Amino acid sequence: MDKLVARRYWWFAFSLLLILPGLYFLLLHPLVSSGRFAIGLRPSIDFSGGALWELRFADKAPGDVGDEAVAAVFAAQGFENAQVRMSQVEIDGRPVADAIVRTRPLSETAPREETAAVEAALQAAFGTVTRERLESVGPTVSQESTRSAIIAVAAATVMILIYLTWAFRKAPHPVRYGICAILAMIHDVLVVLGIAAILSTFNPRFEVDALFLTALLTILSFSVHDTIVVFDRIRENLINRHPGEIFDGIVNHSIVQTLPRSINTQLTTFFTLTALLLFGGETIQNFVLVLLIGLVVGTYSSIFNAAQILVVWEHREWRHWFGRGGPRADEPSAAPAN
Repeated sequence: MDKLVARRYWWFAFSLLLILPGLYFLLLHPLVSSGRFAIGLRPSIDFSGGALWELRFADKAPGDVGDEAVAAVFAAQGFENAQVRMSQVEIDGRPVADAIVRTRPLSETAPREETAAVEAALQAAFGTVTRERLESVGPTVSQESTRSAIIAVAAATVMILIYLTWAFRKAPHPVRYGICAILAMIHDVLVVLGIAAILSTFNPRFEVDALFLTALLTILSFSVHDTIVVFDRIRENLINRHPGEIFDGIVNHSIVQTLPRSINTQLTTFFTLTALLLFGGETIQNFVLVLLIGLVVGTYSSIFNAAQILVVWEHREWRHWFGRGGPRADEPSAAPAN
């Protein structure tokens, strides 16, 4: 426990290992596609617009219904280029074919007529077909939702930076605390988005919707809350530092002091979210899963990233990375300026 800060580059390497696989799935979306799997985030109709159909083929087993056959029925009813993803569900212990279909938005003038025509055509082609879900969002609403989501995340980031800079105004270099917290938040966002991209690739039911955005903003609040606990103890120990204490030792001691509180506080939420994930029902399953992942990642980043970045900044270790001289990573820093 006395070498948490000394091993900071190990923690950074571990974070990089968490981020890289997700970035592969997240950024190669325009380049890689295989069958029914599409690499990258799958936005819900809240952000992409269009209509989302969930269809259940009661008389068909998985494999009896093909993507192209379902898409052909939709095309015949005026819904060209329908995107179909087949899956299966268990009904009375029996696997049944299930389909998630994305199409253009329903007509604003005669949506019921269009829906009835498609369902009649599906019944004629595949037998008993039930519509489990149907949502339709126009392009204007989806664009506004996307813009609002970006503004919400950006505004939250700026407000957190301003608040932390003000809250730590009596500590040396208060801006550093805010920026280090933001960098830890970026780490959390990249990990969560990367895992979401992986889940979107292999699970056709996982989509980025309004609940996902809610989970992401909640994760940021969890992460910042835990980071503030660690930073507050660092500030107190800096103010009351003893002669001869170096910055690394103060940060390491502060992390050790706050570690039990951080873990115990997050465990209570972890157990609650785990219970919701297991017994809360399918409608909130993705939301709870994202929260659970973000809770673990946010706790890790506040301890092993945010505080460690503060040490790197104190030593200005980037000068040593690029061979420009300056203090080595393992050298004690001078006392911070007041």
